[in-house]
Amino acid sequence: MHRKRAATKFIYSKKVAPYMFVLPFLISFALFYVYCIFSMVGMSFQNVQTGAFVGLKNYKIVKNAVFIKSLKNSIFYTVVSCALMIPIPLILAALLNSREMRAKTTFRSILFIPALTSVVVAGVVFRLMFGELPGSFMNQFIEIFGAKPVVWLRNPATVWMALFFICLWRWTGVNMMYYLAGIQQIPGDLYESAEVDGASRMQQFFYVTLPLLKPTAIYVLTISIFGGMAMFSESYMLFNGNKSPNNVGTTLVGFLYRMGLEQNQLGIGSAVGVIFLIIVIGINLIQLTVNGTIGKKGKGV
Repeated sequence: MHRKRAATKFIYSKKVAPYMFVLPFLISFALFYVYCIFSMVGMSFQNVQTGAFVGLKNYKIVKNAVFIKSLKNSIFYTVVSCALMIPIPLILAALLNSREMRAKTTFRSILFIPALTSVVVAGVVFRLMFGELPGSFMNQFIEIFGAKPVVWLRNPATVWMALFFICLWRWTGVNMMYYLAGIQQIPGDLYESAEVDGASRMQQFFYVTLPLLKPTAIYVLTISIFGGMAMFSESYMLFNGNKSPNNVGTTLVGFLYRMGLEQNQLGIGSAVGVIFLIIVIGINLIQLTVNGTIGKKGKGV
């Protein structure tokens, strides 16, 4: 009885209770992330089928032409998607936060609904929209302007157009909500003071909103970089598989999936995963250092 009381007192103490709440997350994180990363690093130096140690042999995949193209595709997708997903949601959030805007809740819900939609359903719908037949939605749309039907998913330019269209449709509402939460944390007194000083709405946006939204913008940029580099499901569903014409839509994660699961070369797939992890961490460390988030003592985000 005494031990039970002592255990209960220990668990419910103010010092221990917070750790008990986060313990399930720590356990799942250790099992499904930390362990998997170490396991992946170990397999990248092995022939997984035989268990033999092969050193850096699996990393020679960096010379593979498809690997190089998939890496270029991932970087291009990440750069353009960040260029779209940073300013557009910010502008929408500022508009939704303005006093003149009506039906704010309705517009927020409409813009956020795509994030709740299954990527499988979204991929099928967009594959039909960008179909090759004259009766597909996009071909009917451009026909209004006198254009001829386009084979959307075979031409690199139109393939990227479709992928960026999906990206905007699916993630604009999510990033907008991050920005909106950040804007609503800015004290209203600052806007009132700026208005008294004669600042226009545009000046208030550039000199009050943007500087104070820096932490939110850095967070959005960080997750956008990871999301862009990790893009796979959209391409997979758009092409109804992991094989796009001339690998025009193959990303680094798609190449990993192809080598590791489709071709059962888990050692090479693990090597690609390690390379992917290093690239993503490296890019984010660079941008966080440039933004001043890390590397400067005594300065937070």
